Amino acid sequence: MGAKNKVMAGDYVGKSLIGTGGIIQIVVGFAKTVALDKTTVESYELVTDEHRKSAASGVARGLIGGVLLGPVGLLAGGLSAKNKGIYTIAISFKDGKKSLLEVDDKLYKSLIKQCF
Repeated sequence: MGAKNKVMAGDYVGKSLIGTGGIIQIVVGFAKTVALDKTTVESYELVTDEHRKSAASGVARGLIGGVLLGPVGLLAGGLSAKNKGIYTIAISFKDGKKSLLEVDDKLYKSLIKQCF
């Protein structure tokens, strides 16, 4: 089973992600999208098993737990990370919003390019 290419937790939860011409967007409404690029994204972090395992430490909890929106984010991040080619990414937007995304290999690579 492939990645959902959706927002799993946080702001925009349940919204779909699309990639068109190398640009990744969250579909927030009819003909309304939020682009994921260096103009809108403050920071992003790939969530790995190591991050989840170390989340018990105070430093990691503050760093990752805040980005992932607490246990809900940790739970959502843990659902799919074991599948190869599926990435869980924590995004902090410049407007203060935060989202946890699940994306496939193609969208992940486009996101990295757009946010570099």
